[in-house]
Parts: sequence; structure tokens; C-alpha cells
Amino acid sequence: MDEIISDKQTGLTDEKKPPIWNRIDHRIMVLISLMLGFLIWVLLSQIKEVGFILVSPFKIYQTLLQEGASGRLYTNISVSLFRVLAGFALAFIVALPVAFLMGWYGLIRSLVEPWIQFFRTIPPIALIPLIIVAMGIGEKAKITVIFICTFLVMVITIYQGVCNVDNTLIKAARVLGANDRNIFFNIIVPASTPYILVALRLGLSTAMTTLVAAELTGATKGLGNMIMEAGQYFRMDLVILGILIIGVIGFTLDKILLFLEKKLTGWQDVGRS
Repeated sequence: MDEIISDKQTGLTDEKKPPIWNRIDHRIMVLISLMLGFLIWVLLSQIKEVGFILVSPFKIYQTLLQEGASGRLYTNISVSLFRVLAGFALAFIVALPVAFLMGWYGLIRSLVEPWIQFFRTIPPIALIPLIIVAMGIGEKAKITVIFICTFLVMVITIYQGVCNVDNTLIKAARVLGANDRNIFFNIIVPASTPYILVALRLGLSTAMTTLVAAELTGATKGLGNMIMEAGQYFRMDLVILGILIIGVIGFTLDKILLFLEKKLTGWQDVGRS
């Protein structure tokens, strides 16, 4: 009787209690998901028609050890990582001022925005012949492909952040005597910071997904090149290994940026509480 009264007082009746799976720790659910995925992968690899393409994870592990022992894998990873980070960094350096100028000055927005909206609808593979003719097949061409696609994603995201700044804050600052410089650094930049961090994550994801297309420009090294060459010789174990490595690198870099985002925008959560 006391237990029933206690439940009524606290409002925790059986009907209102959340399902048991909602009470399980998130990390445990992630672990269960990974184990189920691995089990399904192993089972599918045992089917003859599927196993030719979806190679067993144990075979891929052996390929990982072989490629690692030869040194080829580390070379491909380092080369691809350099291309991704170089294109990503250059894109951010250019996108940041362009986005702020577009959001701050209507004339620049009218001149630049139509071209950005036009080029962002063009797939990166369509640009490869032009880039090869203009830059050859060296590292510049590969970094340029990544730069173009990443820049277009980041500049639009940051620009939207600048446009979404509360105009009331700007008007209030002007009434209090603030000049354009004070408004920019004390209102526009802090209010746009969450959008800048989102742009970084989206840009990094775009850089990783553009890597294979970038390495179509005559690459002899890199994870994308490794995947394409392995596909020509039906080395599905090497193909899947390359895909997994690209996924792991992208996932790790995204988590790093997510951690930085939480650290740099923690003041927003404090303001809401």
C-alpha cells in the first residue's frame, strides 16, 4: 500500500514510466549496435552470392595486417589525410571572410551569391577535366577539387549564420553609440560562432566525401586511388578496407570538432538554463 502511495506521490506510475530501452545507457546501446552490425556482416559474408562482394571482416583484418606490414597503407593514409586537411583549411580561410562580407554588405552579396549558388549544384567530378587541364595531375589539382566543394558548403553555412543575427541587437547597439567595428566583433562574430562550427563539421565531411573524386586526377597514392585500383582487380577486401579507413578517419575528425563545438559554445547552454 505504501509503495502505491509513493508511486502516486512521485507521479511514476507504470503507465508513465519510460520504456526499458530508453533507460539503458547510450554507450551500451552503441556497443550493442556495433555488435549486431558485426554479427550481420559475418553472417552475410558466409552467403556465396553476397560474400564475394561483402568480404568477411576476418579477411579484411588479414588484409589490414598485410598492407600495414608493407607500409603502403600508412603512405596512402598520410597522403590522403594531407590532401583533405589542406583543401579543408584553405576552404575555411577563404570562406570565412567571403561569408561575412556577403552577410554585411548587400552589394557584395548581390555580386557573389548567384555564382556560389550556381557552382554548388555542380558535382565535383564534372570539374575534374577542367582542373586537370588547368593544373595538371599534381597535388594542386587534388587539393583544388576538395577546396572548391568544401568552400561552397562552408560559405553558405556561415553566411546563413550572419544573416540570422537578431537585428534588434544591432539596432540597440547603434542606439548606444556602437560603431560598425564594435557591432561586428561584439555581436556578429559571437552570434555566428555556432554556425561557423557547424560549417567546419559540414566542410570536413564534404572534404572526406570528395577525396575519391579528387584522386581521380591521376593519383598514384592515396586511399581513393587504393580503392579504385583494388576495384579494377576485384580485390573487394582492399576496397572495403579503404572505405572503412576513410569512415574511421572522418568519424574521428568529426568527433574532435564536435568536442570543440561544445567547449566553444558552452555559454549558450548556460544562458538557456
